This record gives sequence, C-alpha cells and structure tokens, in this order.
Amino acid sequence: MSYPTTRRSFLAASASLPLLGVTTKRQLEDQEQAQTAPFEISLAQWSSHRTLQAGLTNLDWISSVRSKFEVHAVEFVNAFFKRELFGSGSCNWGYLGEMKLRALDGGVAMLLIMIDGEGSLAAENEGQRQAAIGAHHKWIVAASYLGCHSIRVNAAGSGDLSEMQKRAAESLVNLADFGEPYGINIIVENHGGPSSNGAWLAGVMAAADHPRVGTLPDFGNFRIQGGEWYDRYKGVSELMPYAKAVSAKSHEFGADGNETGTDYRKMLAIVLEAGYHGHVGIEYEGSKHTEDQGIRLTRDLLLRLQKELA
Repeated sequence: MSYPTTRRSFLAASASLPLLGVTTKRQLEDQEQAQTAPFEISLAQWSSHRTLQAGLTNLDWISSVRSKFEVHAVEFVNAFFKRELFGSGSCNWGYLGEMKLRALDGGVAMLLIMIDGEGSLAAENEGQRQAAIGAHHKWIVAASYLGCHSIRVNAAGSGDLSEMQKRAAESLVNLADFGEPYGINIIVENHGGPSSNGAWLAGVMAAADHPRVGTLPDFGNFRIQGGEWYDRYKGVSELMPYAKAVSAKSHEFGADGNETGTDYRKMLAIVLEAGYHGHVGIEYEGSKHTEDQGIRLTRDLLLRLQKELA
C-alpha cells in the first residue's frame, strides 16, 4: 500500500489538491450557534447504511446531508468508500479532494472516520497485531487531509481480558504517536465484546494514558455477548471522562418523540456533567422507521433536549 507515512510526505502528496481553508458564511453561522448550545449535533454515516448499500454513493451522501437533514457535521464509515480510496493499492488523492469539495459545497464539517475491517488491535499474535496497526495508518493520513479530528477504531482481540487490555492500550498508543503529527486522535467505541464493558474499556484508556487516545461512548452498544448486557448509563458514565466524540444510538421512537430504549435526557445529562460540549452524533440503527425518518426523529429529539438543557 502506497501512502505518505510522514507529515512532510503527506504535505507533498496533497499539495496539488484544492486548498479549502476559506470560512464561508454558513460555517460562521454554525460556529455562532455552537457557542450557545450545550452540545452540537452531527450525523453518523451508518444511519444511512441500507441506502448506501442499495446504491447511494458516498459522494452523493455527503452532498445531501445538509439540505436533507439540516445537519452540518458528519462522521464517516470507511466501508462506504474504502474501495474508491484504496482499491488501486495506493491512495486516490483525487477522490479525497472530491470528498472535501462536496463537503464544502454542502456546508458540512467532516469530524471522523469509523474504521472497521482492518484487523484486531488487541490480537494475541504479535504479527497480526502489528499488521492491524499498519493497516490503520492510511486512514489516519486520509482523515487528516479531510480535516477530521479522529479515527474510530475497535479494541478487538482474544484471550485473557487483562492481557488483552494491555495489548489494546499498546496498539492505541502506537497509533496515537503516528497520528500526532497529523493532528489525529485515536478513539475507541464500545462496539461489542469486552469493549462493551465500560469498566474494561476505561481500563484500556487508563493504561494508554495518551492525550490523543480517547473514547466514543455509544448510547446503545453495550451487548457484550449473547444476552449479556452492560448497564448503558453506567457504561457511558465510565467512558465519558475520555470522550472525544459521542454517539446517540437510536432504534425506535414512541408517539411522544422519545427513544423507547434509551432515556436521552438522562444520557445527555451524563454527557454534559462530564464537561463534554462537542458533537453528539445521530446514529439511527432501527427498522421500525425508514432511515430518513429515524434520522429526523433522532435529530428532533436532540434539538429539543439541546434547548431544554441549554
């Protein structure tokens, strides 16, 4: 795989791409609104996964977000553009440039890329672990060019939980050191297995003890395995001290506009009490409502609570 591995080579490779540093009137309005709100609202690309899998392109999704959902920040999922970006064996800088242009034209900020399918960062086998670390490097470079603040990774592995915790921490620090000159954080979501145990993942954060290593607490991803679930409110409370992003997972809404499985008011109180005032990402994953309906229902609930908690 060919991609820049130093800040200098990254700048050289991207020098021919558009320089999009101009602040637009729309961006200034977004910044003014963010100064008065207790938290900001973004949209996770996974909310549209069925639509994307049915044929909507990543580029067209970027272009439609602001006009369709009135949301001004997005969180990508690498699966929806990995082939376009790295399918040739090297980074397609033209595609990255087009993503950036679409975002500028559409009035959306690009916050992070959620990385899946690049190996287990807490694998017992040293070779597999190092291969996974190397496979994430290209996404750090891509995220940096797009202007993201983070990539989201998975603390996946096997074996003794204590040893797995140490291996995960070591891999995260390795990635964070690589990401430092690119300005990219390495954040972990509670995403199944031991990572959905809030205490275990908080332990990984404590072991890593790196300013660029953090969490992405997800309101709903606390199923450890089978029917074993971790208390979601306890888990979010344990992960918030390390949070650099937050995912408002939703599945179903009642007639009153509230999410039926999660008390959003309680969750957001936990988020704000931790001193977090960044983006809370809409991540609709249900089936009762269409994806567009689910996104809007989640957005409207967050907007209502944004005012109530201001």
